Amino acid sequence: HGSRREESNQYVVTVAREFQKSENYRIVEPAHMELAQPDLPAAYAKCVSHGAKYIIVHPYFLAPGRHWHEHIPGLASAAAANHPHTSCVVTAPLGIHRAMLQIIADRIDQSLS
Repeated sequence: HGSRREESNQYVVTVAREFQKSENYRIVEPAHMELAQPDLPAAYAKCVSHGAKYIIVHPYFLAPGRHWHEHIPGLASAAAANHPHTSCVVTAPLGIHRAMLQIIADRIDQSLS
């Protein structure tokens, strides 16, 4: 949701850029919920300025919590209301997925070698 530590915020930007390159999405904008910029409304507006009509908001969270259930959908809806010719959806967090389990195993293996 953003951090007071700039290096943590820059990490989110790097993840977004690497995702955009590796998955070949034309428009990918990082956003923070609070504490850092760009916030979700600013990132939403930037996507729209690049031509996006359908915005997919992906919370870079491991598990569903209050931010995912309440705060992010509210922020996304408010941003969409400012751009009436757009719509948006909020994805599930990363959660329990085979790929995540493999990443955990990889990190453990790295620490053991």
